[in-house]
Amino acid sequence: MPDRKKKPKFRENENIVENKNLTIAEALIPVLALVAMLAYNVYVFGDEALSGSNQFILLMGGAVAAIVGIFNKVSYKRMIAEVAENVRSTTGALLILLMVGALSGTWLVSGIIPAMIYYGLQILNPTIFLAASVIISAIISIATGSSWTTAATVGIALIGIGDALGISLGMTAGAVLSGAYFGDKMSPLSDTTNLAPAMAGGDLFSHIRYMTYTTVPTIVVTLIVFIILGFTIDTSGVADTSSLLENIGSTFNINGWLFLVPLVVIALIVKKAPPLMALLIGTLLGGVFALIFQPDIVANIGGGAALNFETGYKGILNAITIDTSIATDDPALNDLFSSGGMSGMLGTIWLIVCAMVFGGIMDGIGALERITESLLKLAKTTFGLFASTVGSCLALNVTASDQYLAIVVPGKMFSKAYEERGLAPENLSRTLEDSGTVTSVLVPWNTCGAYHSSVLGVGVGEYALYAIFNWLSPFMTLLFAAFRIKIKQLATTTAE
Repeated sequence: MPDRKKKPKFRENENIVENKNLTIAEALIPVLALVAMLAYNVYVFGDEALSGSNQFILLMGGAVAAIVGIFNKVSYKRMIAEVAENVRSTTGALLILLMVGALSGTWLVSGIIPAMIYYGLQILNPTIFLAASVIISAIISIATGSSWTTAATVGIALIGIGDALGISLGMTAGAVLSGAYFGDKMSPLSDTTNLAPAMAGGDLFSHIRYMTYTTVPTIVVTLIVFIILGFTIDTSGVADTSSLLENIGSTFNINGWLFLVPLVVIALIVKKAPPLMALLIGTLLGGVFALIFQPDIVANIGGGAALNFETGYKGILNAITIDTSIATDDPALNDLFSSGGMSGMLGTIWLIVCAMVFGGIMDGIGALERITESLLKLAKTTFGLFASTVGSCLALNVTASDQYLAIVVPGKMFSKAYEERGLAPENLSRTLEDSGTVTSVLVPWNTCGAYHSSVLGVGVGEYALYAIFNWLSPFMTLLFAAFRIKIKQLATTTAE
């Protein structure tokens, strides 16, 4: 996933630090300490934990890991070097987060997001909305190869439409992410889809074809569940959307020309334009369209009664950089039509940097390698090998807080074991994606979980249960392994 998307290119030659002096018990001390501290912190702060306290807890976890490293004679210099490398690797993600904040600001004041909600309210009803959200997100993600881009564009719009329809934000976010990660996995444009076979020693398109065996049944089950939910959810709170449509229409100049901007952004990404460039162009176009179609709104945000050069300049820059709210006659829409701009992304950036500190020190002291090595020793059977791979990916998503590491580390550690068992590399690459790529969004302090939670405005705890595709995928791959369904051997082109 991600995509990204919005992160720098993966590090194929990244070294996984090995420390033969470190025991598995010592390697687990920082992990257990972090989990315990995070659990208590969330208990105390609740939904506010991500406002800053969780970030500090991640640093405390890193401090515990550093103490373990010092007792094992790991130099401070090596630990800091790994932290620096981890933080450096997220540079692309951090810049894109800032640009997404800027884009959401201009897309709000220009009327692009309100237009999506306005027309969506007339097309999508509560019964088909969730299943349609899965399909729409999947199509966009396949076309762009980016779950992050999907969430930042159509995902935001779908969240707004769902909220206006009275559908739980968690349900809508779960549907969006289920579709987005399905498309991300199956798109040859996705860097994680390229990364997994690279780590396993396989071929990209063989990897994609082999993934369909587990991915298609998973998305089918996901769609069935959302269709059932669509017939059972209670949306009595929004029995009539006419007042919402009237308020949106009276506040914004809604027209079809506004959709040119998101279409341009999608076209740029499909054409493999750098994500930062695509988002920057989308932001600037959003600003231009705001000046053309919403002059009164821009002037108001710029602190003036009428649009002129100064109020226009201030209005657009304010929308890009700071909190922006557009008042309507409907309190529900007032909450919906607000954006934090670039400043709204700073909390997420803070979280990612702190997570990279913890992951970097864990790698620097050799703890990540030791944990993965111990999991590998438990793999006495073919199913055990698959289960160890899944467990390793999940553990790294939690401890290293980065989906790239959840693919790179197990990919490097398990590739030889799969070869020795006579298993084709497609088995490993598929398992890496089924467990490493998709579950990262279920961890609040993982870069993916933090990103999507921030962009969609929905806590991980709210959408995790409804991100059906994401948590069902590892179970599906284990089910196939347990019954030896489509387990491809090295000596043949057929599968067992």
